[in-house]
Amino acid sequence: METLLGIDNALFYFFNSTIANTLFDRIMPVLTNIVFLFSSFAILAIILLIFGNKKIRLAIIISILAVSTSDIICARILKPAFKRIRPSRSLENVHLLVKKGGKYGFPSNHAANVSAGMFVLSFFFRKYRYAFLAFALIIGFSRIYVGVHFPLDVLAGLCLGVLFAVFWIGVWTFIRNREEKKGRTFFSPSDNTIE
Repeated sequence: METLLGIDNALFYFFNSTIANTLFDRIMPVLTNIVFLFSSFAILAIILLIFGNKKIRLAIIISILAVSTSDIICARILKPAFKRIRPSRSLENVHLLVKKGGKYGFPSNHAANVSAGMFVLSFFFRKYRYAFLAFALIIGFSRIYVGVHFPLDVLAGLCLGVLFAVFWIGVWTFIRNREEKKGRTFFSPSDNTIE
């Protein structure tokens, strides 16, 4: 375990300090800002819920369920259980570009929430799955770069987000299959109507 944590520390300093540059110093704090992320998603979700077709609305609803579950479980259960102190509060010479954040950092809520939402969207809109994946990875990277999470925090968050997304996709699939047996027609995620 000590070896793993040592590697995690070394990777943190590499991503946070070794590759630090002026461009990332300007971009990453904006990308990682929770107000920016939340407001962007909220505005997009409202627009799509109002003007989108059935497939878009369903994808947004399942995304909201996945992100909400992810956020609550990571923040209220897992962080207090693991009690891993953030690098911004436990290490020296951190290239800190934002506020230190709460005391505990494992797993990363940002990474979990974004990966949950992006995985759901990639399930419904497979043509854009690489863009969704790239966005989740960039947000995860930004948390390390600005100095508030270790790489393992982010990796765990990304994996947990996918699990929460798979759970809600599974719930929807179960409901869809049950309703289709009753003769009600549902679209398939591979439906190309908006891709």
